[in-house]
Amino acid sequence: MSRQSGPRILFLVVEDWFFRTHRLPLARACREAGAEVFVMAHVNGPTGDLEAAGLQVIPWRFRRGSLNPLREILSLARVVQVYRHLRPDLVHHVSLKPVVYGGLVARWFGVPAVNAVTGLGHVFTANSIKMRVLGRSLIWLLLAAMRRSRSKAIFQNPEDMETLVSRGIVSASDSMLIRGAGVDLSEFVATPEPQGTATVVLATRMLWNKGVGVFVEAARELRNRGVSARFVLVGDPDPENPASVSHEQLRQWHASGVVEWWPKRSDMPLVFSQSNIVCFPSYYGEGVPKVLLEAAACGRAAITTDSPGCRGAVRHGENGLLVPPRDSAALAEAILRLLEDPALRARMGARGREIAVGEFAVERVIAETLEVYRSLLRFQWPRSEAPARPAPASAD
Repeated sequence: MSRQSGPRILFLVVEDWFFRTHRLPLARACREAGAEVFVMAHVNGPTGDLEAAGLQVIPWRFRRGSLNPLREILSLARVVQVYRHLRPDLVHHVSLKPVVYGGLVARWFGVPAVNAVTGLGHVFTANSIKMRVLGRSLIWLLLAAMRRSRSKAIFQNPEDMETLVSRGIVSASDSMLIRGAGVDLSEFVATPEPQGTATVVLATRMLWNKGVGVFVEAARELRNRGVSARFVLVGDPDPENPASVSHEQLRQWHASGVVEWWPKRSDMPLVFSQSNIVCFPSYYGEGVPKVLLEAAACGRAAITTDSPGCRGAVRHGENGLLVPPRDSAALAEAILRLLEDPALRARMGARGREIAVGEFAVERVIAETLEVYRSLLRFQWPRSEAPARPAPASAD
């Protein structure tokens, strides 16, 4: 395959929709700097928008929730095939399975790798025997995939970084904190709160461990107490995830009047402009939830859980409130506090916008990530003249 003058960069991600929402601005920046950019992901639909951005899409037959050994071997074999054929100068693996599969293959071929841990999920904290066994296996796989030369690990919150460093999976010197995927401050702008009955929004994939059930229980409690507010779920179920809430359950909740359910929306700035409070009561192992960054950029007070990742975006008493995970009563009290105090919401919303501008702008995330790329490449990039290409590295 013929090459352009810039480096060849390959993103390995689980889903094309996740790439669009979390890594597309970074990929565009790489293209603008002269790189060839490839995206390998499970493709869910048309990819014309990605190709129009100058990206080359490589389909990956991959299932996030699969534990089928044959299917996983075939998924890994596809990664081997693509890395051997493409011979990228740099690979960027996003989330745990791509980090494992891509990291092992990158090690074999001696390709510099960026391993982005976007949250540890529940594997390291689950109590079931099955998950404990999976957790121990994952530790060994991550060690083989990540503990190598010419490899850097990016974490979104310090707790996840400390977990993997303390277990010896990565070294502190090869680990860095880049908090989240960033937010486009020109798209997500602060707007005045809407007048009338207050609207409380939970926007996420409809998963139990994202706190959807907790939110519904808090809404039910407040309605039973006579609180006047709209409680809105925004998003679709995720059939690939075992924690998905069913369509039937969502329709049932909607019909009951306890909450409203709005299927997935592509106009999230408008959704936030129609809200007064944003909730995200997740008890999943989050990185830094993008929805909380977007809410902050839109000047909305937020309520989330006092857990890694979530508390990285919301600071208790500053731009929102933190509540214990899985605690619908505490969530209801926090919602009520903000419903009853518009002035407090306004102060928290303004502070959220300040935090988003100062710490979470997508341009900052891109610049920090490109610095990681430059530290791993064996030639200067970007630069005006075509770089001399090194010989392929041997496996370490």
